[in-house]
Amino acid sequence: MTRPARVVVVGDVITDVVAVLSGPLAAGSDTGASISLGGGGQAANTAAWIAAQRVDVTLVGAVGDDDAGRTRVAELDRAGVDCAIERVEGAPTGTVIVLAADDERTMVSQRGANLRLSAAHVELALAAAPDAGHLHLSAYTLLDAESRGAGLRALAAARERGLTISVDAASAAPLRRVGAAVFLSWVRDIDLLLVNADEATVLAGGLDPAAQGRALSATARRVVVKRGAAGAVWVDRTTPVCVAPARRVAVVDVTGAGDAFAAGLLTAWLAGATPTAALSRATDLGALAVSTAGARPQA
Repeated sequence: MTRPARVVVVGDVITDVVAVLSGPLAAGSDTGASISLGGGGQAANTAAWIAAQRVDVTLVGAVGDDDAGRTRVAELDRAGVDCAIERVEGAPTGTVIVLAADDERTMVSQRGANLRLSAAHVELALAAAPDAGHLHLSAYTLLDAESRGAGLRALAAARERGLTISVDAASAAPLRRVGAAVFLSWVRDIDLLLVNADEATVLAGGLDPAAQGRALSATARRVVVKRGAAGAVWVDRTTPVCVAPARRVAVVDVTGAGDAFAAGLLTAWLAGATPTAALSRATDLGALAVSTAGARPQA
């Protein structure tokens, strides 16, 4: 395999407040939890995991002109991520409250400055990365009308520059609000689409995972359906379906597991790995992520 060219990741930078619950949430009362605060955001997490694989990576995003924003960028700098971050006055750095229990997590989100990421900033960041070979876009940027222009510009600019492109579908609820047909029109003919089980159902209906992947491969050249503890499925237009089991580990916190999975998949695939080998690397990193608290690689 070869060393991948620089990966440019576009999307959210977030402060995560993660509460790993000691038991079922007692609505209207108290529930014990282990609580931590740190860096999050689908794009920022994926970039950090890519950097941990010793692949050059640039993160394009937005933070507020506040202490939280400065802290988030400093964390990413220390993790080896090249930050092309737009600082937005008058908007807070995004924050997500994550309630984690067993293998589920519920998120309460304030996207904050992420909504103000501009198409012009995305254009400048890509122009400043002439060694880039791949663009990875977190679909949160597409799914909110306020940041959609930046996401669409990222896709267009990557196509103009001849980069390969991947998109992580991000979240089922906003996908449902936007509509499957509209979203799929935005990502037509990208090289790789990543979806979890819920997102696959929104976009392709209640089929089995392989059938969902085949349906979505009419839009994207390759599709990976992430199924959590049930593993993952790779479908593309030219090779047989590839199925990989998940690694069996004790689950501490599933926050960021999909982002780690994406980083493992991308870095292996871009280095020339087969679908089987790329899925294996992806499940390795996903397992590492769920076995520790927090969304980023441990220092």
